[in-house]
Amino acid sequence: MNTEADAPGERERDRLTVPQGLAALSLDALASVAYGPEAIVVVLAMAGSHGLGFTLPVTLAIVVLLAALTFSYRQVIAAFPNGGGAYAVAGRHLGRRVSLVAAASLIIDYVLNVAVSVSAGVAALTSAFPSLYADRVWLCVLVLALITAVNLYGIAESARVLIVPTVVFVVAIFTIIVVGLLRAHPVTEPTHVAVATESVGLLLLLKAFASGCAALTGVEAIANAVPTFRTPRVQRAQRTEIALGGLLGTMLIGLSLLIDRFHVAPNSTKTVLAQLTDASLGHNLGFYVVQFATTALLALAANTSFGGMPVLTSLLARDHHLPHVFALRADRQVYRHGVLVLAGAALVLLVGAQGDTQALVPVFAIGVFIGFTISQVGMVRHWRLERGPGWRGRAVLNGVGAVLTAAATVIELIAKFGQGGWLVFLAVAVLVLLFEAIHRTYLGIGRGLHVGEVPGPPEERHSLIIVPVGAVNLLTQEAIGAALSLGDEVRAITVVTAEDEDAPSPEQIREAWSVWNPHVPLIVLSSRSRSLTWPIVDYLRSLAAEEEHDRLVVLIPEMHLPRPWQRLLQNQRGAILDRAIRRYTDVVICRLRFRIDIPRIPR
Repeated sequence: MNTEADAPGERERDRLTVPQGLAALSLDALASVAYGPEAIVVVLAMAGSHGLGFTLPVTLAIVVLLAALTFSYRQVIAAFPNGGGAYAVAGRHLGRRVSLVAAASLIIDYVLNVAVSVSAGVAALTSAFPSLYADRVWLCVLVLALITAVNLYGIAESARVLIVPTVVFVVAIFTIIVVGLLRAHPVTEPTHVAVATESVGLLLLLKAFASGCAALTGVEAIANAVPTFRTPRVQRAQRTEIALGGLLGTMLIGLSLLIDRFHVAPNSTKTVLAQLTDASLGHNLGFYVVQFATTALLALAANTSFGGMPVLTSLLARDHHLPHVFALRADRQVYRHGVLVLAGAALVLLVGAQGDTQALVPVFAIGVFIGFTISQVGMVRHWRLERGPGWRGRAVLNGVGAVLTAAATVIELIAKFGQGGWLVFLAVAVLVLLFEAIHRTYLGIGRGLHVGEVPGPPEERHSLIIVPVGAVNLLTQEAIGAALSLGDEVRAITVVTAEDEDAPSPEQIREAWSVWNPHVPLIVLSSRSRSLTWPIVDYLRSLAAEEEHDRLVVLIPEMHLPRPWQRLLQNQRGAILDRAIRRYTDVVICRLRFRIDIPRIPR
């Protein structure tokens, strides 16, 4: 079998098709119909039934913003096929620091999306089974662990798993809408609306708009993860973006029509979606199918972040703003470290909030709207610089998107600042400072390595190899053999403690060494305090002071046992010695692990 020829095909099979892209990257947006319309209704209900009459206009305003974002991000996908979304756009056209603000805001939104989606899914489950409420935190942890495991296995595999529940949920929502619009009267009585506590003013409408904009989180995830699609990547990602916008917009408008038709209002024991399901389908098997599908989709909506954030962190690593390990892919094209960090951060939020969705919602969606605005402004500049065919129309589209998203960002900040929105500002600032610190460190490393310069010719240096040994055995034989092949002169050293009566005496050690006779001198160091490291450190310092050798190298031999549980039995002397030598000397350290086969011992 030709491995080189098969490798590209294998990599492509691990990438996404359009249906898989919807399942892997769009669940956050699609599942938001379970709480987006309700967020609007909760605000408008403060003005009574008259306020609820504005549900459709507010929803239409959100759908207009959704349309602008959908077509704008379709252009982002074409202009930046390597992914990154707002980070990539800002990095090229608005400067590095603005791009870091965009990246930080998107990372915060990705983490919050995972926490909110998982907790909301578990909340829907505990609403159906109240006896599980006390265990909600453990249920959140379990759901998060399952989603993380699926994503570590491979993004295409996770998408295949998610296609069926996605299709069931979308079909269920459209069934509710169609049946509800065709039904003359609701199956159940509409919820009684409380007396108005305030009039329907501009501020109330803006609050409802800000709350409903939570339904737009996740729209940018496809543009951030273009490299995860199969070829042709740009076309597949664009089709996925359009499909998401069409499905989400239609569902939001349909549900808002039903809210107005059935006069649905907030209910402390039943969600708005559950009330609409009851009114359209009745309290039957269909009702429970919708509720379970909603529970599953809310829990699995976290997969959007697992598809988008690891790609974003890989781009940050490529640009030296995160550790380079974030740019490494596992066998199944998974950015494993990005997945694990995302899961760890979401776990902290879930445990800290005790699985309470409402404790997380106030700061949700602020970060993503900052990214939206930066992306649109950057795209306007992109088209003005490119000036290709039709650039004016494209610039106008992104300009309209920039105005709308900027307005939405201001509304989000005003509406949510006092509810914890200020934490987003703090988190963005901390992340940007972290990115900058990592970037400066990598610049320093590059200068230290003289990256970009042509080095001089290699110099042959006289090296003294020091090998710490504990006894005469196979590991010592392997270490001395490796040292003789590396240096001009080799010395073995060992440390003895006078107070340790069970340890061999210096004379016994020298005698065993003489019997073996490896033609390498053995230096026996004594320790009065049972310390292994200080005698060796002092000896290395004395050698360095003599300046008789161009280079000192310490070769630390270690066993590599075949089974993980066997490695737990090792004394870790190599790691302890490594830390001490690095801290207190400037010698070169070489840690060599030699595989040791353990024979089976009969009982």
